[in-house]
Amino acid sequence: MENKTFKVDDVKKGIRIDLFLSEKTGYTRSRIGKLIEEGLVKRNGEQVSKSGQTVLSGDTIDVLILPPKEISLDPEDIPINIVYEDEYLAVIDKQRGLVVHPAGGSESGTLVNALLYKLDNLSGINGEIRPGIVHRLDKDTSGLLVVAKTDEAHISLSNQLKDRTCHRVYRALLEGKVKDDEGVIDAPIGRSRSDRKVMAVTKDGRQAITDYKVVERFSKYTLVEFSLRTGRTHQIRVHAKHISHPVVGDKTYNKNPDVLGAGGQLLHAVGLGFIHPISGERMNFTSNLPDYFSNILDKIK
Repeated sequence: MENKTFKVDDVKKGIRIDLFLSEKTGYTRSRIGKLIEEGLVKRNGEQVSKSGQTVLSGDTIDVLILPPKEISLDPEDIPINIVYEDEYLAVIDKQRGLVVHPAGGSESGTLVNALLYKLDNLSGINGEIRPGIVHRLDKDTSGLLVVAKTDEAHISLSNQLKDRTCHRVYRALLEGKVKDDEGVIDAPIGRSRSDRKVMAVTKDGRQAITDYKVVERFSKYTLVEFSLRTGRTHQIRVHAKHISHPVVGDKTYNKNPDVLGAGGQLLHAVGLGFIHPISGERMNFTSNLPDYFSNILDKIK
Protein backbone atom coordinates (compact mmCIF):
# COMPACT_ATOMS: atom_id res chain seq x y z
CA MET A 1 0.00 0.00 0.00
CA GLU A 2 1.40 3.37 -1.08
CA ASN A 3 0.61 6.75 0.46
CA LYS A 4 0.41 9.73 -1.90
CA THR A 5 0.18 13.31 -0.64
CA PHE A 6 -1.13 16.24 -2.66
CA LYS A 7 -1.07 19.92 -1.77
CA VAL A 8 -3.99 22.06 -2.94
CA ASP A 9 -2.73 25.22 -4.60
CA ASP A 10 -4.47 28.23 -6.18
CA VAL A 11 -8.05 27.09 -5.58
CA LYS A 12 -9.99 30.26 -4.83
CA LYS A 13 -13.59 29.00 -4.68
CA GLY A 14 -12.98 25.39 -3.77
CA ILE A 15 -13.15 22.19 -5.81
CA ARG A 16 -14.72 18.77 -5.22
CA ILE A 17 -12.19 16.38 -3.74
CA ASP A 18 -13.02 13.59 -6.20
CA LEU A 19 -12.42 15.95 -9.13
CA PHE A 20 -9.19 17.27 -7.60
CA LEU A 21 -7.82 13.75 -7.02
CA SER A 22 -8.96 12.55 -10.43
CA GLU A 23 -6.94 15.33 -12.07
CA LYS A 24 -3.89 14.60 -9.90
CA THR A 25 -3.88 10.80 -10.17
CA GLY A 26 -5.52 10.05 -13.51
CA TYR A 27 -8.02 7.77 -11.75
CA THR A 28 -11.68 8.00 -12.70
CA ARG A 29 -13.93 9.84 -10.27
CA SER A 30 -15.80 6.60 -9.60
CA ARG A 31 -12.56 4.93 -8.52
CA ILE A 32 -11.73 7.91 -6.28
CA GLY A 33 -15.22 7.52 -4.81
CA LYS A 34 -14.48 3.91 -3.93
CA LEU A 35 -11.22 4.90 -2.23
CA ILE A 36 -13.19 7.44 -0.18
CA GLU A 37 -15.82 4.81 0.72
CA GLU A 38 -13.04 2.52 1.90
CA GLY A 39 -11.67 5.25 4.18
CA LEU A 40 -8.43 5.63 2.26
CA VAL A 41 -8.59 9.41 1.70
CA LYS A 42 -7.80 12.08 4.32
CA ARG A 43 -8.01 15.87 4.18
CA ASN A 44 -5.74 17.67 6.61
CA GLY A 45 -5.44 14.46 8.61
CA GLU A 46 -9.19 13.79 8.85
CA GLN A 47 -10.91 10.99 6.97
CA VAL A 48 -13.02 12.12 4.03
CA SER A 49 -16.56 10.70 3.96
CA LYS A 50 -18.07 12.24 0.82
CA SER A 51 -16.83 12.54 -2.76
CA GLY A 52 -18.43 15.97 -3.05
CA GLN A 53 -16.52 17.44 -0.12
CA THR A 54 -14.78 20.69 -1.06
CA VAL A 55 -11.04 21.28 -0.75
CA LEU A 56 -9.42 24.70 -0.50
CA SER A 57 -6.01 26.25 -1.10
CA GLY A 58 -3.50 25.05 1.47
CA ASP A 59 -5.26 21.73 2.17
CA THR A 60 -3.20 18.56 2.28
CA ILE A 61 -4.81 15.44 0.80
CA ASP A 62 -3.48 11.98 1.62
CA VAL A 63 -4.51 8.93 -0.41
CA LEU A 64 -3.64 5.32 0.34
CA ILE A 65 -3.29 3.46 -2.95
CA LEU A 66 -3.83 -0.27 -2.83
CA PRO A 67 -1.40 -2.31 -4.93
CA PRO A 68 -2.87 -3.30 -8.31
CA LYS A 69 -4.49 -6.70 -8.39
CA GLU A 70 -2.96 -9.36 -10.55
CA ILE A 71 -4.58 -9.38 -13.97
CA SER A 72 -7.02 -12.27 -14.10
CA LEU A 73 -7.74 -11.94 -17.82
CA ASP A 74 -6.03 -14.28 -20.26
CA PRO A 75 -3.82 -12.95 -23.05
CA GLU A 76 -5.25 -13.90 -26.44
CA ASP A 77 -3.65 -13.86 -29.88
CA ILE A 78 -6.31 -11.67 -31.47
CA PRO A 79 -5.17 -9.79 -34.60
CA ILE A 80 -4.94 -6.04 -33.96
CA ASN A 81 -3.27 -3.25 -35.92
CA ILE A 82 -0.64 -1.50 -33.78
CA VAL A 83 0.29 1.61 -35.74
CA TYR A 84 2.78 2.96 -33.18
CA GLU A 85 4.46 1.66 -30.04
CA ASP A 86 7.19 2.73 -27.65
CA GLU A 87 7.96 1.92 -24.02
CA TYR A 88 5.27 4.30 -22.74
CA LEU A 89 2.25 3.94 -25.03
CA ALA A 90 0.78 2.37 -28.13
CA VAL A 91 -1.68 3.56 -30.77
CA ILE A 92 -4.15 1.00 -32.08
CA ASP A 93 -6.31 1.10 -35.22
CA LYS A 94 -9.23 -0.94 -33.86
CA GLN A 95 -11.40 -2.99 -36.18
CA ARG A 96 -15.19 -2.85 -36.02
CA GLY A 97 -16.78 -5.54 -33.88
CA LEU A 98 -14.00 -5.68 -31.28
CA VAL A 99 -15.01 -4.82 -27.71
CA VAL A 100 -12.39 -2.68 -25.96
CA HIS A 101 -12.59 -4.20 -22.47
CA PRO A 102 -14.52 -6.99 -20.72
CA ALA A 103 -18.02 -6.18 -19.53
CA GLY A 104 -21.16 -8.07 -18.62
CA GLY A 105 -19.28 -11.13 -17.46
CA SER A 106 -17.33 -11.60 -20.70
CA GLU A 107 -13.62 -12.01 -20.07
CA SER A 108 -12.39 -12.96 -23.53
CA GLY A 109 -12.22 -11.76 -27.10
CA THR A 110 -11.59 -8.10 -26.22
CA LEU A 111 -8.93 -5.56 -27.13
CA VAL A 112 -7.56 -5.87 -23.60
CA ASN A 113 -7.02 -9.61 -24.10
CA ALA A 114 -5.16 -8.82 -27.32
CA LEU A 115 -3.07 -6.10 -25.64
CA LEU A 116 -2.05 -8.47 -22.86
CA TYR A 117 -0.72 -10.82 -25.56
CA LYS A 118 0.90 -8.23 -27.83
CA LEU A 119 2.40 -5.69 -25.41
CA ASP A 120 5.02 -6.17 -22.72
CA ASN A 121 3.34 -3.89 -20.18
CA LEU A 122 0.14 -1.95 -19.49
CA SER A 123 -0.68 0.73 -16.93
CA GLY A 124 -2.63 -0.41 -13.88
CA ILE A 125 -4.54 2.82 -13.18
CA ASN A 126 -7.88 1.66 -14.59
CA GLY A 127 -7.83 -1.60 -12.66
CA GLU A 128 -7.53 -5.22 -13.65
CA ILE A 129 -10.41 -5.20 -16.14
CA ARG A 130 -9.25 -2.15 -18.13
CA PRO A 131 -5.43 -2.12 -17.93
CA GLY A 132 -3.93 0.53 -20.19
CA ILE A 133 -7.27 1.84 -21.40
CA VAL A 134 -7.20 5.65 -21.45
CA HIS A 135 -10.29 6.11 -23.62
CA ARG A 136 -12.48 3.71 -25.53
CA LEU A 137 -14.35 3.19 -28.76
CA ASP A 138 -17.71 1.45 -29.00
CA LYS A 139 -17.69 -2.14 -30.24
CA ASP A 140 -18.89 -1.18 -33.72
CA THR A 141 -16.81 2.01 -33.96
CA SER A 142 -13.49 1.46 -35.70
CA GLY A 143 -10.34 3.53 -35.77
CA LEU A 144 -7.63 5.07 -33.62
CA LEU A 145 -7.19 4.97 -29.87
CA VAL A 146 -4.19 5.28 -27.56
CA VAL A 147 -3.34 2.92 -24.70
CA ALA A 148 -0.88 3.55 -21.87
CA LYS A 149 1.92 1.18 -20.92
CA THR A 150 2.96 3.06 -17.77
CA ASP A 151 1.01 4.87 -15.05
CA GLU A 152 2.94 8.08 -15.76
CA ALA A 153 1.84 8.01 -19.40
CA HIS A 154 -1.71 7.14 -18.40
CA ILE A 155 -2.04 10.15 -16.08
CA SER A 156 -0.66 12.50 -18.73
CA LEU A 157 -2.95 11.20 -21.48
CA SER A 158 -6.00 11.27 -19.18
CA ASN A 159 -5.28 14.88 -18.27
CA GLN A 160 -4.93 15.76 -21.95
CA LEU A 161 -8.39 14.33 -22.56
CA LYS A 162 -9.79 16.41 -19.71
CA ASP A 163 -7.94 19.54 -20.84
CA ARG A 164 -9.07 18.95 -24.44
CA THR A 165 -5.52 18.96 -25.77
CA CYS A 166 -5.98 15.41 -27.07
CA HIS A 167 -7.53 15.84 -30.52
CA ARG A 168 -9.95 13.16 -31.80
CA VAL A 169 -11.55 13.26 -35.24
CA TYR A 170 -14.21 10.92 -36.59
CA ARG A 171 -16.06 10.45 -39.87
CA ALA A 172 -19.59 9.13 -40.06
CA LEU A 173 -22.22 8.61 -42.73
CA LEU A 174 -25.47 10.17 -41.56
CA GLU A 175 -29.06 9.70 -42.68
CA GLY A 176 -30.48 12.57 -44.71
CA LYS A 177 -29.01 15.85 -45.89
CA VAL A 178 -27.32 17.90 -43.17
CA LYS A 179 -28.26 21.50 -43.94
CA ASP A 180 -25.34 23.52 -42.56
CA ASP A 181 -21.80 23.01 -43.86
CA GLU A 182 -20.47 23.11 -40.31
CA GLY A 183 -21.65 23.73 -36.78
CA VAL A 184 -21.51 22.89 -33.09
CA ILE A 185 -23.81 20.53 -31.22
CA ASP A 186 -23.95 21.60 -27.58
CA ALA A 187 -26.42 19.32 -25.83
CA PRO A 188 -26.00 17.55 -22.44
CA ILE A 189 -25.96 13.75 -22.43
CA GLY A 190 -27.15 11.39 -19.71
CA ARG A 191 -28.94 8.10 -19.26
CA SER A 192 -32.23 7.87 -21.12
CA ARG A 193 -35.19 8.07 -18.77
CA SER A 194 -37.15 5.58 -20.85
CA ASP A 195 -34.30 3.08 -21.26
CA ARG A 196 -31.40 3.22 -18.81
CA LYS A 197 -29.27 1.05 -21.08
CA VAL A 198 -28.87 3.82 -23.64
CA MET A 199 -27.87 7.47 -23.61
CA ALA A 200 -29.89 10.52 -24.62
CA VAL A 201 -29.83 14.30 -24.65
CA THR A 202 -31.27 15.23 -21.24
CA LYS A 203 -31.59 18.49 -19.32
CA ASP A 204 -29.77 17.05 -16.31
CA GLY A 205 -27.05 15.32 -18.35
CA ARG A 206 -23.34 16.14 -18.44
CA GLN A 207 -22.09 18.81 -20.82
CA ALA A 208 -21.37 17.39 -24.27
CA ILE A 209 -19.99 19.43 -27.18
CA THR A 210 -19.33 18.15 -30.69
CA ASP A 211 -18.01 20.13 -33.66
CA TYR A 212 -18.94 18.97 -37.14
CA LYS A 213 -18.39 19.82 -40.78
CA VAL A 214 -19.85 18.30 -43.93
CA VAL A 215 -17.34 16.40 -46.09
CA GLU A 216 -19.67 15.29 -48.89
CA ARG A 217 -23.39 15.21 -49.60
CA PHE A 218 -25.26 12.45 -51.40
CA SER A 219 -28.89 12.17 -52.48
CA LYS A 220 -30.10 10.74 -49.14
CA TYR A 221 -26.99 10.77 -46.94
CA THR A 222 -24.21 13.06 -45.70
CA LEU A 223 -20.59 12.22 -44.91
CA VAL A 224 -19.65 14.27 -41.85
CA GLU A 225 -16.44 14.85 -39.89
CA PHE A 226 -16.79 15.20 -36.12
CA SER A 227 -14.37 16.57 -33.53
CA LEU A 228 -14.96 15.92 -29.84
CA ARG A 229 -14.56 18.63 -27.23
CA THR A 230 -15.93 16.29 -24.53
CA GLY A 231 -15.97 12.52 -24.26
CA ARG A 232 -19.40 11.32 -23.22
CA THR A 233 -20.61 7.78 -23.81
CA HIS A 234 -21.96 7.39 -27.37
CA GLN A 235 -21.53 11.17 -27.82
CA ILE A 236 -21.39 11.35 -31.63
CA ARG A 237 -24.14 8.79 -32.08
CA VAL A 238 -26.45 10.53 -29.59
CA HIS A 239 -25.76 13.99 -31.01
CA ALA A 240 -26.32 12.73 -34.56
CA LYS A 241 -29.71 11.39 -33.54
CA HIS A 242 -30.44 14.65 -31.70
CA ILE A 243 -30.10 16.65 -34.94
CA SER A 244 -32.33 14.09 -36.71
CA HIS A 245 -29.48 12.62 -38.78
CA PRO A 246 -28.58 9.30 -37.07
CA VAL A 247 -25.47 7.35 -38.05
CA VAL A 248 -26.10 4.84 -40.83
CA GLY A 249 -26.01 1.30 -39.45
CA ASP A 250 -26.40 2.35 -35.80
CA LYS A 251 -28.54 -0.39 -34.27
CA THR A 252 -29.15 1.56 -31.07
CA TYR A 253 -29.93 5.10 -32.19
CA ASN A 254 -31.18 4.60 -35.76
CA LYS A 255 -34.65 3.16 -36.38
CA ASN A 256 -33.60 1.81 -39.80
CA PRO A 257 -30.00 0.65 -39.26
CA ASP A 258 -29.79 -1.87 -42.12
CA VAL A 259 -31.06 0.33 -44.93
CA LEU A 260 -27.74 0.16 -46.83
CA GLY A 261 -26.66 -3.26 -45.60
CA ALA A 262 -23.83 -1.64 -43.65
CA GLY A 263 -23.65 -4.49 -41.13
CA GLY A 264 -22.93 -2.01 -38.35
CA GLN A 265 -22.52 1.69 -37.74
CA LEU A 266 -20.47 3.70 -40.21
CA LEU A 267 -18.40 5.61 -37.67
CA HIS A 268 -14.61 5.62 -37.84
CA ALA A 269 -11.97 7.43 -35.75
CA VAL A 270 -9.83 8.89 -38.55
CA GLY A 271 -7.57 11.18 -36.53
CA LEU A 272 -5.83 11.20 -33.16
CA GLY A 273 -3.39 13.77 -31.80
CA PHE A 274 -1.75 14.19 -28.40
CA ILE A 275 1.44 15.32 -26.69
CA HIS A 276 3.81 12.48 -25.86
CA PRO A 277 3.80 12.13 -22.04
CA ILE A 278 7.57 11.87 -21.80
CA SER A 279 9.18 13.59 -24.79
CA GLY A 280 6.65 16.42 -25.05
CA GLU A 281 6.49 15.88 -28.81
CA ARG A 282 3.17 16.49 -30.56
CA MET A 283 2.09 13.23 -32.19
CA ASN A 284 -0.59 12.95 -34.88
CA PHE A 285 -2.03 9.83 -36.46
CA THR A 286 -4.52 9.26 -39.28
CA SER A 287 -6.49 6.23 -40.38
CA ASN A 288 -8.13 5.57 -43.73
CA LEU A 289 -11.77 4.54 -43.86
CA PRO A 290 -12.07 0.72 -43.77
CA ASP A 291 -13.16 -1.10 -46.92
CA TYR A 292 -16.73 -1.76 -45.74
CA PHE A 293 -17.18 1.98 -45.17
CA SER A 294 -15.62 2.99 -48.50
CA ASN A 295 -17.68 0.39 -50.35
CA ILE A 296 -20.90 1.91 -49.00
CA LEU A 297 -19.76 5.37 -50.15
CA ASP A 298 -19.04 3.99 -53.63
CA LYS A 299 -22.48 2.37 -53.63
CA ILE A 300 -24.40 5.56 -52.85
CA LYS A 301 -22.34 7.61 -55.33
